[in-house]
Amino acid sequence: MTTAQGEEENPLLVSGSVDGYYKYDFSGMSNSPTSFANDQNSFSLGMANIIFSKEVGKASFVADLAFGPRADQSAPGPIQNLYVSYAISDKVSVTSGFMGTFVGYEVISPTANFNYSTSYLFSNGPFQNGGLKFDFAISEKFAFMVGVFNEFDSYSNTSGGLDFGTQLYFSPAAGWDAYINFVTSNDSGTEIDLTTTYQVTDEFMIGLNAAKRTLGEFFDQDMGDGANFVGAALYLNYAFSDSFALGIRGETFEDEDGGVLNDDFGSKVTSFTISANVGSGPLKLIPELRFDSANEDLFMDADGDPTDSFAQFLVACVFSF
Repeated sequence: MTTAQGEEENPLLVSGSVDGYYKYDFSGMSNSPTSFANDQNSFSLGMANIIFSKEVGKASFVADLAFGPRADQSAPGPIQNLYVSYAISDKVSVTSGFMGTFVGYEVISPTANFNYSTSYLFSNGPFQNGGLKFDFAISEKFAFMVGVFNEFDSYSNTSGGLDFGTQLYFSPAAGWDAYINFVTSNDSGTEIDLTTTYQVTDEFMIGLNAAKRTLGEFFDQDMGDGANFVGAALYLNYAFSDSFALGIRGETFEDEDGGVLNDDFGSKVTSFTISANVGSGPLKLIPELRFDSANEDLFMDADGDPTDSFAQFLVACVFSF
């Protein structure tokens, strides 16, 4: 009887989402310097994902499977998340498995992002961290995490070195959440990241993501230059009603050595994205305009020649359940 009641009180939960989009770059070329939504003048698939989760006593698990181009670009296989957790006490828990990264503001699933296209910071940071972590909830306003992980975005560790990661959470005021994230290893490099949101009113929210990544600066000085970057993104979202909200993302991103944006020199990009979220309930439409400009000719114009800017429009459809 006890087992049956426990199973009834803690059923297997199933959730997920599906999404797709149409995008047009006004140059007629596919200028897609960030992750996902890469197709030009095309009605294209995002991904379909299904999430299973269950809690039994102090133990729980999450299994997140995803299929489609967005999933293919973000994980080595269909598994987006697969981990188990155990609550050692009310304030301490341990988690092991393959998990969405703790670094950064944006995430892989379009259901949790206001904008459909992604930032340079998100696209060049880790997507997942597989490993073991301990979470300590000191109070409602302060918590921290420490863990050891495989190389970024890998089901198993093939490089031989492990990453060390930590996250500090604090809430300076009501509606204000801030996270300082740090991950480093000889193989994946080092990234320091600040992510914060402030719900100014019920309608208006401000978000900020700032990060710096280096190769080998902390643990191995001999790795040299390559994928080194620094940048910041500001998010301003305003909900006019339950079914309509407007958001602006402004980002500056500097490729310090030319190893991130696939050029032979360091370059700097400024990007502005204006997105609307239309709809209530499980269905959301995201019409979006994006303008990117650089101090070097990183993009392509209508004649296929290098240019320093591009503009694109997309509309995405996201259904969550």
